[in-house]
Amino acid sequence: MVFGHGRDQQKANKPKLDHRVVDAKVDEEMHTLVTQLTNAITFHMREFGISRADLAARMGVSPGRVSQILGGGENLTLRTLAALSTALDARFDFELDSLKTPDAYTSRGEAESAPTANHHSFPRAQHQQSTVRRR
Repeated sequence: MVFGHGRDQQKANKPKLDHRVVDAKVDEEMHTLVTQLTNAITFHMREFGISRADLAARMGVSPGRVSQILGGGENLTLRTLAALSTALDARFDFELDSLKTPDAYTSRGEAESAPTANHHSFPRAQHQQSTVRRR
């Protein structure tokens, strides 16, 4: 009988994660996300002439709460993001991109580079136009 080639051996060969490194990467990504969100919100507010006081009134919160949110020092919940988008009469668009550079073994060929567009890949105005036409 041969030992050492089963699941135990596979587990032993698997590299162990350094949770401190993972936590640091998560913290860095969190900071990036909060910065992107608060920048997008602030830009939208400027474009449409919405003050922090206006936003607070639309959300039904205090101006101090809006300052906390836009200050970027907290973990924004999906509910808070939904309240912001409702108050701003806008929608957040999210995109998840790989951080790794594609190579010949893991990437699709150039001929298959982009999937066929669906309602999730259209800008909001274009999506609204396409749904109006279908009615």
